[in-house]
Amino acid sequence: MKKSAISLFVVTPCILMPVSAWAHTGNHEMMGVVSGFSHPVGGADHVLAMVAVGLWAAQRGGRALWAMPGAFVVMMMAGGMLGFSGMAMPYIEQGILMSVLVLGTLIAGAFEMPLALSAGMVGVFALCHGYAHGAEMPSVTDAVSYSLGFVLATALLHAAGLVVGIALPKLGMEKVTRLAGGAITFGGICLGIS
Repeated sequence: MKKSAISLFVVTPCILMPVSAWAHTGNHEMMGVVSGFSHPVGGADHVLAMVAVGLWAAQRGGRALWAMPGAFVVMMMAGGMLGFSGMAMPYIEQGILMSVLVLGTLIAGAFEMPLALSAGMVGVFALCHGYAHGAEMPSVTDAVSYSLGFVLATALLHAAGLVVGIALPKLGMEKVTRLAGGAITFGGICLGIS
């Protein structure tokens, strides 16, 4: 009974997120650290992908615990600079959607890949997430403080995934991590059809 209650606690928020809550709608004020921090936690696409990075890193263990979230944050900042500069990049929305679908599937299947490949793939997804937010940032915005808030929120979402992903196996609930991956994939499907 206890395991079922914890399973519901972990999986339900992923399923109940508003499917139309994309983090990069372009219709919000971007001013300062607080705005940058609150922006990513308001969009299901970003929340699902960031938590998934942490969960998958925890599933992998070892150097993946820091390498995968670290690769994401660094490449997200690079993508944000590219977007802010006005450089054109195709298929950004598709890349963001694929990040949710692929990461959720990798977690659900407990797939293992070489760390360099895993971190590289996470980095490509991060480039898309960063670009989307950098491209919509008006030039009058305090880009540095906004970006600082955005990076902090992203790191905390990664940390949430890591904590859950590390704690569940210690509680004898490895399957719940895989179930959460399935819920993330399902959330990605809902985002794709909304």
